[in-house]
Amino acid sequence: MLKSKANCLWLLLCCAVAAWGAEVPFSRGVNLTNWLQAPSAQNVHFAKFGRTDFVQIQQLGCDVVRLPINLHTMTGGPPDYRIDPLLYVFLDPVADWASELGLHLILDNHTFDPAESTAPDIGDVLVPVWTQLAAHFAAHPAQLYYEILNEPHGIADATWNAIQQRVIDAIRQHDQRHAVVVGPANWNSFRNLNRMPVFADDNLVYTFHFYEPFVFTHQGAGWTNPSLVPLRGVPFPYERARMPVLPASLQGTWVGAALGNYGEEGTIAQVGLLLDEAASFQQERGVPLFCGEFGVYSPNSDHRDRVLWYEVVRQRLEERGIAWTIWDYRGGFGLFERGSSELFEFDLNVPLLEALGLNVPPQRDFTIEPTQQGFALYDDFIGPQIAASNYGGDAGEIDYYSTDDPAVGRYCLRWSDAPQYWIVGFDFRPVKDLSALAAAGYAVAFWLRGDSPGASFDIRLLDTNTADPADRPWRMRYTIDEQLVAWDGAWHEVRVPLRDFVEHGAWEDGTWFDALGLFDWQAVDRFEVVAEHHDLAGINFWFDEVRIVGPALTAVLDQAASQPTALALAANYPNPFNATTAIRYALPAAGPVLVEVYNMAGQRVRTLVNEVNAAGWHTAQWDGTDEQRRPAASGIYVYRMMAAGRIQAGKMTLIR
Repeated sequence: MLKSKANCLWLLLCCAVAAWGAEVPFSRGVNLTNWLQAPSAQNVHFAKFGRTDFVQIQQLGCDVVRLPINLHTMTGGPPDYRIDPLLYVFLDPVADWASELGLHLILDNHTFDPAESTAPDIGDVLVPVWTQLAAHFAAHPAQLYYEILNEPHGIADATWNAIQQRVIDAIRQHDQRHAVVVGPANWNSFRNLNRMPVFADDNLVYTFHFYEPFVFTHQGAGWTNPSLVPLRGVPFPYERARMPVLPASLQGTWVGAALGNYGEEGTIAQVGLLLDEAASFQQERGVPLFCGEFGVYSPNSDHRDRVLWYEVVRQRLEERGIAWTIWDYRGGFGLFERGSSELFEFDLNVPLLEALGLNVPPQRDFTIEPTQQGFALYDDFIGPQIAASNYGGDAGEIDYYSTDDPAVGRYCLRWSDAPQYWIVGFDFRPVKDLSALAAAGYAVAFWLRGDSPGASFDIRLLDTNTADPADRPWRMRYTIDEQLVAWDGAWHEVRVPLRDFVEHGAWEDGTWFDALGLFDWQAVDRFEVVAEHHDLAGINFWFDEVRIVGPALTAVLDQAASQPTALALAANYPNPFNATTAIRYALPAAGPVLVEVYNMAGQRVRTLVNEVNAAGWHTAQWDGTDEQRRPAASGIYVYRMMAAGRIQAGKMTLIR
């Protein structure tokens, strides 16, 4: 009898879910934030995420990724808003990864400022940018979605809805296959869903965001008005004994009223009632609907309360047949432990994953182990597990994707007009133990050119600043000047052994501390390029192929300093490799050169060089793709050089 009743209840629940309306073809996922949300394409740190991250997101049980993009800043501006071709360099592989893995991918136009209302003429931007993206991706096999604009606000519903129809019509001029995501005004509020019309398109997905109760989900947030940084300890659900005192700085604001009403608004039942508003829209319209954002900012919220809120919201969404993508994957709202390095194998927030009904991969304690081989800091992109950590404000310029005659590959890094003490930083995440590399003779190596005689700067390493009050962020430095490199506008290869760096001291909390020989090679936090000695206004430097390299490659770099007297083909580096590898070769005299890659079956995979080269050392770079730029499979490959009537060859290993 009990089993029969249980079966009946299950059938009723299934029927209730089906009755909510049409379903989207995905169920649950994440937002990949602070990746393509940049002031320009040149400021994107593309290697922050990669195909491995998409694989890991899928392992969690997700089938969709929402990709926020500051789309308008990736253009040349009015009147045409031509998209920077560099954006496609980023988006194309992301779409390919999603397609290969069977993940749905939402291209979210996240160009919005919470402090400014959405302009009534924003359609003049939206139409050209989405026309271009639709034309570019129309034939792409990925399960793509075009989300017109994130959280329009301060604009009338009727005005915004008319703009959305204009954009839909513009997209359909080029792409009828991929779905368009539409959302309501008032910050994509569920309360405004029913103010949207029946749009003239039958391939739409509707979206809304959910952050209720706001004083709980956003306590500690600094981007709200007023700032909620001083607010902490708001519980969920409401418990009178645990309610915090209203901070003095928030007296007289809406926050006081929100806390006063929290006994009614901060309950589990109220969350369900609010989500019923979204579900009613889905049921009445019979349209697919998903929650594009929901989450709790972690710094000031109680962890257990936060986990419970996610569980409640996730369950209520799924009971109503509403798919979701949480805000965010990494970051203040994310799936990783607060204050951690956010590493998939070590730092996932297990209770939070369980609350979201996601898979929980095995976790283990992180320990820093000595790095055993060289690695790239910059080779067209900032290296993996490295974050940009620049300092200097709006002055000066860093372009990670300069096409000003790169030494190797497609791009180089241009550093211009730096004020004194301005820093180009590479933050190791997690920190690195470089003690073994320093002892083994490894070096910092890079290509460099400058245009201003008399200039100088430092390269330096900084160790971690621990909780020990006696510890400091100690520095090891090396000065780069005309004794090492001629600033003649030509590329020069530089190699500085790690053991040649000299301890400099430490700067902490406005105080300088002289060197005490305490630099910790076992806990190196970052590498920096700094205008230590003088202002660099009007001065340009270009960097390329910035790496930590081993003794085998440093010998090649030493050879490169002199004119080669014989044809030579050096071992590729790194080897094995995953992303790119460099193949260096030398010509004693100018002449035609052919450098090709073959698989072990003798089939040509890629031609890297087929041109006349000057005498001297040169570098060919292979990115692991074939002539059609399709990824080659893992395995052993042969690289072959034909020059001066001779053939030389070597082997390399590609690991995916």
